[in-house]
Amino acid sequence: MIERIIDKRAHDLGGGFVVGRVLPFHARRMVGPYVFFDHMGPVDLPAGIPRDLDVRPHPHIGLSTVTYLYDGALTHRDSLGFHQEILPGEVNWMTAGSGITHSERLEYARSHGATMHGIQAWVALPEEDEECDPGFWHHAGADLPEWQEKGLRGRLIAGSAEGMSAAVPVNSPQFYMHWEMEAGAARALPAEYAERAIYVARGAAQIAGQRVVAGQMAVLERGKDVPVLAEEPSTLMALGGEPIGPRYLFWNFVSSSKERLEQAAEDWRAQRMKLPVADDAEFIPLPERTT
Repeated sequence: MIERIIDKRAHDLGGGFVVGRVLPFHARRMVGPYVFFDHMGPVDLPAGIPRDLDVRPHPHIGLSTVTYLYDGALTHRDSLGFHQEILPGEVNWMTAGSGITHSERLEYARSHGATMHGIQAWVALPEEDEECDPGFWHHAGADLPEWQEKGLRGRLIAGSAEGMSAAVPVNSPQFYMHWEMEAGAARALPAEYAERAIYVARGAAQIAGQRVVAGQMAVLERGKDVPVLAEEPSTLMALGGEPIGPRYLFWNFVSSSKERLEQAAEDWRAQRMKLPVADDAEFIPLPERTT
């Protein structure tokens, strides 16, 4: 029932803030429309941390980002003028479309100290929406369906699954769930979508009888309900959806067209993209290509 296991790999976002990158992986570029998956922390940040750890203004095209925290806080600012404090258990969905820039600052941790722990995922847009107008949406509370089972608390972060739908404005058929499981809790992930994966963010679980530990993603075979058993208190993320076709990636850009990636890179190099409102004094330069 498991196609492959993917281990997170250390990746520096710049300035020394290191995350665990899971997707894309050379043998598995996407799961449904999910083209990127980073695990942040857990890491304890003392008050007074340097600004070098912040994610400075940078651009995106052709995707939506979803930032989801277990602990800590991030300060989001973007070129549309949105300023949002990102808090645990809330969904902040930013659609880049034809182009957006944003920053993610560790302002709360800098003032108070904090444990930072969360996931940032990118969702590739279908071809007909790749050049849509950019937008930002914040969702919490009743917008995100929650349920309880024996030994499990669940939240639907985005999309639709098991008769539930989140209010987050997705562009293609997909689902994204957060499960908090006690030791010995069990459930199955239904075969509702063509492509699915389960990521263990904390603890360890038996997925289809195979042990999967924190920092590993199990990519699942199609068409089968998959049993999950928590070996210890565990945090799991279930995600996937219908495939939308291959995508090219360069840096923070995603597109079905290599030419569009080149145009986005040139636009950023030439500083033709507006920087975030109230955060336009610095930016991350375009990196050199490695291939």
